[in-house]
Amino acid sequence: MRQIYNFNTKWAFSKEALEAPTTMPERWNWVNIPHTWNDIDGQDGGNDLYRGTAFYAKELEKMDLPKADRYFLEIQGANSSAILYINGKKLANHDGGYSTWRVDITDALEDKNLFVFEVDNSQNDRVYPQNADFTFYGGIYRDLNIIAVNESHFDLEYYGAPGIKVTPEVVGENAKVEVEVFVKNVKENQKLVYTLKDAEGNVFAEQETPASQTVASFEIENVHLWHGKKDPYLYTAEVCLKDEEEVLDNVSARFGCRTFEIHPENGFILNGEEYPLRGVSRHQDRWGIGNALLKEHHDEDMDLICELGATTIRLAHYQHDQYFYDLCDERGMVVWAEIPYISTHMPNGRENTISQMKELVVQNYNHPSIVVWGLSNEITMHGDSDEDLRENHVILNDLVHEMDKTRLTTMACVSMCSMDDPYVQIPDTVSYNHYFGWYGGDTSQNGPWFDEFHAKYPNIPIGCSEYGCEALNWHTSDPQQGDYTEEYQAYYHEELIKQFFTRKYMWATHVWNMFDFGADARNEGGENGQNHKGLVTFDRKYKKDSFYAYKAWLSDDPFVHICGKRYVDRVEETTKVTVYSNQPEVELFANGVSLGKQTSPEHFFYFEVPNTGETTLVAVAGECRDESFIRKVEVFNEDYRLKETGAILNWFDINEREGYLSLNSKIEDIMKSEEGAKLFMEFMKSGGSGWGNNSTNETEEEVKKKMKMLGAFKVLRYISLLSATNVDFTKEQLLDLNEKLNKVEKKVDCLV
Repeated sequence: MRQIYNFNTKWAFSKEALEAPTTMPERWNWVNIPHTWNDIDGQDGGNDLYRGTAFYAKELEKMDLPKADRYFLEIQGANSSAILYINGKKLANHDGGYSTWRVDITDALEDKNLFVFEVDNSQNDRVYPQNADFTFYGGIYRDLNIIAVNESHFDLEYYGAPGIKVTPEVVGENAKVEVEVFVKNVKENQKLVYTLKDAEGNVFAEQETPASQTVASFEIENVHLWHGKKDPYLYTAEVCLKDEEEVLDNVSARFGCRTFEIHPENGFILNGEEYPLRGVSRHQDRWGIGNALLKEHHDEDMDLICELGATTIRLAHYQHDQYFYDLCDERGMVVWAEIPYISTHMPNGRENTISQMKELVVQNYNHPSIVVWGLSNEITMHGDSDEDLRENHVILNDLVHEMDKTRLTTMACVSMCSMDDPYVQIPDTVSYNHYFGWYGGDTSQNGPWFDEFHAKYPNIPIGCSEYGCEALNWHTSDPQQGDYTEEYQAYYHEELIKQFFTRKYMWATHVWNMFDFGADARNEGGENGQNHKGLVTFDRKYKKDSFYAYKAWLSDDPFVHICGKRYVDRVEETTKVTVYSNQPEVELFANGVSLGKQTSPEHFFYFEVPNTGETTLVAVAGECRDESFIRKVEVFNEDYRLKETGAILNWFDINEREGYLSLNSKIEDIMKSEEGAKLFMEFMKSGGSGWGNNSTNETEEEVKKKMKMLGAFKVLRYISLLSATNVDFTKEQLLDLNEKLNKVEKKVDCLV
């Protein structure tokens, strides 16, 4: 019978060691697994996190292990490449930091053993990811186990797979279920016992076959369907390998029976019913913890996503913990799962995309929550697709269809990617990452862009895989694009909700992001080292107002929420107060006096509130109440205004001439001037910014489209964002450009 020995505790750790030790180190630090060495320097900004090699060492006496014929070491996540040594001998290596891998250690074991891992998250040109807007935490950050099994056992070595593959097919009121297992070293007299159980654990079907017969078929009459959040019903398939009546090994998998379709006109259809996929993307890391999560962290994340009311999660940009996929099955989330083939196509990385895709599919095949496999994300970040990139995608697309006949493929395209680029046509479905209203453009451009794609390619299901904007604890009564205030983020999401949720042809929409996350290269918003587009803060302690905008549309649990609770001091005589609720009517009281009742089909309620002295606000919606507080002040509270630290230049460092251009000018204003456009384009080309410069076959019209999207950006802010993509300019270069722009007159639009 299989036994699992947890191998997490008391590892010696060092970043200073130069090679794998052959004896147990005496002066290394003690750590427990899960562990990352970038929990601090991967979240504090400056793009200075340690990316290199580190070592873990631990002694183990064989007598401490359960008695067994064979032993396999299971590594559930070591980022991003790892080598295993036992007793000084190199036993295995693995490239890819987000998936499970196993090593047969039986023959290497002695009475006393030294285990050493050499883990490496340094830059290279062959293992994904290498260039992306998130921190690549190094370490052994998921569980380590030693699995003790009989000589005859279920296969543990094929790409980290569970050894059991369950394929349900719904046919009318019933379901056909094929259960396939993968065995090693079976003997002639051994047998397999297949058992199906319902959600309550009751056995309702059983088969016995010779051990050589590794596929069994069942029919479930009047099948209970897995129906997303409404009814996430799960069956269980168990298979025992027996010799006579002795159980030698066993495996099990939960599974769900469901049908789905992604329709280019009607969106996502689950079990024959339209089931709009409206939800979020999730990064796995946390403040002060990095990616070394415990189960309670995953539980809290799922609880928050369910409170929001989401029906779908994009698990970006890599394979997540198996425990979280299990939670998705249990809570009825519809999932997009993907590999970290992201931002920059590496010709030397093709084999790594293939191996990571195989691991993703075989390890997650049994999860009913997963409906699409993601091929890549923003892979044309630095220019148009080329033949090698397209070929890589075709290989992955064909591989997935060969391995899994039951699901579809998708990918996330960067906003600047032309909808006519041939690589967009490769997967079954496609989504775009658009930030109109944050990274240039304005919010009104989002819906019409998707209408244009849908009109041009009516047979391709189109969705939005990323959209969002950043918000910290900054506040204003006059929110503006790029100000990082909670009020602008709330406005942005109100507008995007109204545009996206009313276009049912969009097969899925995923907010970027559910949670703030680590991005050590970022230097913006006043708190470096993070991407602050989350609806919830990095520590999961504060739900931003935009969280409640989604809850108002997606959740059935009655609530009311007054926005702006952190924005107490206000200077205006009358101030706008926004209330979100999923109830049909909201009444707002100021110091006990009703300011009236409002109804809103959009779930957003706007009140004009007299601002004198101190005011207690109470919102009432049915049985729900919420309270907040505002105070009249004469001078704006500077604690609410963005203050950036560590920036190369601040806006006030820049010389401006009235009527002339500067680094504080919007890109769209610079592009109106032939001389200004030339200066700006040449400057960006010198830094290798990746748009309008390094793609020799890019047309003038395509460049103009990109400029239109970026137009509302001030030059300085856009350049500061490029630091996250390894495009850096010095203070001297920026001041030189500003001096040249100061000599170019600003073009003024003429009214006709």
